[in-house]
Amino acid sequence: MTQVPLRPAVAALPPYVPGARALVGAAAFKLSSNENPFPPLSSVVAAIADGAMDVNRYPDMYATELTEAIAAHLDVNPASVVTGCGSVAVLSHVLAAVCDAGDEVVLPWRSFEAYPIAVGVAGAQGVPVPLADGGRLDLPAMAAAVTPRTRVVLVCTPNNPTGPAVHADELAEFLAAVPRDVLVVLDEAYVEFVRDPEAADGLAAFAQHPNVVLLRTFSKAYGLAGLRVGYAVARPRLAAGIRATSTPFGVSQIAQLAAVASLRASDELMVRVQAVVDARERLLAGLRAQGWDVPDSQANFVWLPLGDRAAAFAEASARSGVLVRPFQGDGVRVSVGETEATDLLLEIAARARG
Repeated sequence: MTQVPLRPAVAALPPYVPGARALVGAAAFKLSSNENPFPPLSSVVAAIADGAMDVNRYPDMYATELTEAIAAHLDVNPASVVTGCGSVAVLSHVLAAVCDAGDEVVLPWRSFEAYPIAVGVAGAQGVPVPLADGGRLDLPAMAAAVTPRTRVVLVCTPNNPTGPAVHADELAEFLAAVPRDVLVVLDEAYVEFVRDPEAADGLAAFAQHPNVVLLRTFSKAYGLAGLRVGYAVARPRLAAGIRATSTPFGVSQIAQLAAVASLRASDELMVRVQAVVDARERLLAGLRAQGWDVPDSQANFVWLPLGDRAAAFAEASARSGVLVRPFQGDGVRVSVGETEATDLLLEIAARARG
């Protein structure tokens, strides 16, 4: 039978594997998707409820109020902010704006699993560069991988799923080595959780380098994963191009209102972020006390470099009531969750150590 063919690039795409969910009626701690364990603030819930009355109307296509609120929060030009349906969608729009078929995108690996998918959909060719020891990005190797065909380099900091953040001196040397006509995307989905004093300042890099674009999200620190709000910060000319490729009305009115309300409550929300950071440090300390070699995480998750034992660990963890995210052959990512979840995960990890 003759069939409508798919684009070869689409047929070859790796599937995106979401974090495991508990079966209906089953009880388990979900530490598989890097979600914020806290529900939205009451003020944010009120904004969501208010917005529900207007879902018969299209949202503001350019998310004007939200864009201005983000710009004020970051002290950047509103024309530099582009919102979208989560930072993954915004990344796709960035790639669509600058990549043609056959262009190269240099990316670290292992890193965020949506990268190869977004690159392939854009028609570009991904150039993965292995991580350095300790789950860190190997920026010198990434710079060396840049060729005349390279249009974009993706820098995930902190790196998902391993956790370390790029240091300021590393990023400075990297940006000095990358040609100015190559776009450098700093994916800072977990930036609010960073406490490493040596970590790079993405906003400072953006201010100093016209070819730097920032990606950020309201899914993690702000606890709006279910509403899908992300954004890019770019020079106005680049931002206009990214905006032109964006899905019209891509951020719902409810999501816009919730994100604006979250920015207004930033101080209150950052108290919760610090609680997650404290829980992360407790989890890291507990794992290291058991003898695990765990990278320094600056995100809201930790990484167990289990290699081929990753799937078995995840299965044993699920049987004990904790869902984690295995990457078979590499390791297991464990999100920071409730205190009880951390306690149970440490018990599971202790048994795995034998």
